[in-house]
Amino acid sequence: MNIYVKKQLWKVILGVIAFLIIGFSFYYTDLLVKQISEEEKNKALLWAQAIREKAALVKYTNELFTKLEEEERKKGELWANGMKRLTSISGNEDISFIFEVIKNNESVPVILTDENNRILSSRNLDPEKSKNDGYLYQELEAMAALYPPIEINILNKTKNYLYYKDSKLFSELKQVLDNIIGSFMSEVVRNSASIPVIYTDSTFTEILAYGEIPEDEEKLTEEFLQGKIKEMLVENEPIPVELSDGIINYIVYLDSYTLTKLRYYPIIQFTAVGLFVLLGYVMFSTSRKAEQNQVWVGMSKETAHQLGTPISSLIAWMELLQVKYEDEDALIEMKRDIKRLETITDRFSKIGSEPKLEATNMKAVFERSVGYLKSRLSKEVRFSIEGDELIDGLVNVPLFEWVVENLTKNAVDAMGGKGEIHYAILKQDNKVIIDVSDTGRGLSKSNFKTVFEPGYTTKKRGWGLGLTLVKRIIENYHKGKIFVKQSAVNNGTTFRIILNVPR
Repeated sequence: MNIYVKKQLWKVILGVIAFLIIGFSFYYTDLLVKQISEEEKNKALLWAQAIREKAALVKYTNELFTKLEEEERKKGELWANGMKRLTSISGNEDISFIFEVIKNNESVPVILTDENNRILSSRNLDPEKSKNDGYLYQELEAMAALYPPIEINILNKTKNYLYYKDSKLFSELKQVLDNIIGSFMSEVVRNSASIPVIYTDSTFTEILAYGEIPEDEEKLTEEFLQGKIKEMLVENEPIPVELSDGIINYIVYLDSYTLTKLRYYPIIQFTAVGLFVLLGYVMFSTSRKAEQNQVWVGMSKETAHQLGTPISSLIAWMELLQVKYEDEDALIEMKRDIKRLETITDRFSKIGSEPKLEATNMKAVFERSVGYLKSRLSKEVRFSIEGDELIDGLVNVPLFEWVVENLTKNAVDAMGGKGEIHYAILKQDNKVIIDVSDTGRGLSKSNFKTVFEPGYTTKKRGWGLGLTLVKRIIENYHKGKIFVKQSAVNNGTTFRIILNVPR
């Protein structure tokens, strides 16, 4: 198992583990959200039930006070009728019952006036303050504002008027009622369920109270709250609250903001974690590539340095041999190989440096590189070069020749030393397009990008660095592109190179 296969296997294993962790976390968070949601719902229902019970109390109290108010009025009217009857009785009529009625008014405050509104008498007012006419006339004005006076016809056809108001006991009880209703409203606002809530009328248009809506005061406009009501009606069924006289108001609510935040917590959590992991991966990948570059540069410089000494020695020996055996074919080939070693050394020395790119005839580069390789590769491999003689590319010749050699040797290995390699050169959209095609065993589509990874190889003794070096030279040093244009298993492969043209 080569290093690339191991790398892929580890990626799969780590991916599966990460998926399981994320899946379990989502499952557990979703379970937690459901549990809290159910608790919130039960809380809201309990609170709503308490509101219903308190509303029932308010309703009962309101009905009771309505009856008391009616009784008070009847009592005042009875007292006034007694006074009226007293002024119109005949000489033989029994007036003891009438006096009893008048006497029994111990609670309703009344003031009797003549037809010119001069106070004749009063009853059930503050005895000390009643000595002050100003107090009595102030009370008279207050009574006139509350209820219309009762007219009393006197025997000599003059009229008196009886003014009255609610008793002190009734007023105090009414204040209690108002406090209970106010407490009810306050309970709606400060609800123990701690959920956003609005108390509204039966038409959902009049807002009576609201609570737990965390917005700035200037934002809590009528329009904003009406929008909230619509949102609440969509999310939850309204809770009816029956008050007096058959009036039904409604409580509308949303889930608590804590629960809402918790619903989105997994997404936020994994977005943050994902961004952190992505950032970590980018930083790690950048660091790893920087280390790889250092290794490439270090190895290249060291290789160039190590080759320099024996090449210099070989050149010296060639000079000596050439003096003695000037016309020998072997010496000519040896000289070409030494020249080749010098080129290789030059290539390695350029790794890590900014190479100089020059306008170069691309067909000439391929003819020279392929011409050198023909005599050193299998005789059963056929080569063909197609392209315009005038197409120039912006390249560094020693490094680009290295690319041609690596692609050619890989193609020969893929064909098992037998087949055809075709080089097509054309100019398109101010770019030089080069296709290198072979008739070898081909690649599966899943390996189109993998072939450029360090360590990927199909050879038993291969290092898997040839195409990695090719990609580095094309993309890093020539600012071009290289990729697998097309390939199929047992049907050959075509690599495409895109280079810049001289300006």
